[in-house]
Amino acid sequence: MDTTEITRVADRQWHALEDDQVVGRGEAWPRLDGRLFLSIDSWHDAAFARLADAMLADLPRPLYTMVDESEQDLRSQWERAGFTIRRREWVYVLPTDPRVTGLDSARPPSGVTILPLGASEKDPLRALDRAIRDEVEASVGWQEMPAEVLPRLDDTVVVDPTKYAVAAESGRYVGLLRVAPVPRQPRIGLIAVQAGRQRRGIARALLAEVLGSLHRSGVRTASAEVSEFNRAASALFDSVGAERAGSNLEVVLH
Repeated sequence: MDTTEITRVADRQWHALEDDQVVGRGEAWPRLDGRLFLSIDSWHDAAFARLADAMLADLPRPLYTMVDESEQDLRSQWERAGFTIRRREWVYVLPTDPRVTGLDSARPPSGVTILPLGASEKDPLRALDRAIRDEVEASVGWQEMPAEVLPRLDDTVVVDPTKYAVAAESGRYVGLLRVAPVPRQPRIGLIAVQAGRQRRGIARALLAEVLGSLHRSGVRTASAEVSEFNRAASALFDSVGAERAGSNLEVVLH
């Protein structure tokens, strides 16, 4: 007999209890792109199922979550709750040593200068960030970007130059690479070049600058997430010896 009790402890938080002991926790949080994502951490399948039932009954749809594709049990639990696969992200591990990546000879195209992490100015960087994100939204849509890449919500969002390398041409910023300083293995959060200046080697030059800087600071590898449909990014990472270390699934309940 299932004696699990579900208690809503906050606006978007639930606990599963057995004999007054917490055996599972559920949480919902809105991401900056407006979508509502869920997470459930439970001690056993029955607690997961009861938490999922309670959360889905209380929350508006669509609902989303991310699942490591190798975690078959967790994936099955979400599927039993009615979630289906919407998209896949490849997880890459990139070496930083230029002798391994082949980026020791990478140079920006004529007229383009690469500014290292922390060297860009806030206002032009914000303008480039806005322009690139508008281009993405007008093409594939921000929902197709890796889940860890946050959209620009409004002009109050802080752009931190210490996390960006930037490509400049004729006094204007035209490309950027963002690094998230995750402990032990920094993450390449976004590589983007404005539409009119793509396919010239700017992205490769940005990657060379950032990976080389990480290598000089003693970091051996970095990570990145790429949508399975982003062939340009996959080709760039493949060309520098990156390896696919796994994949994440975004699943949805409509």
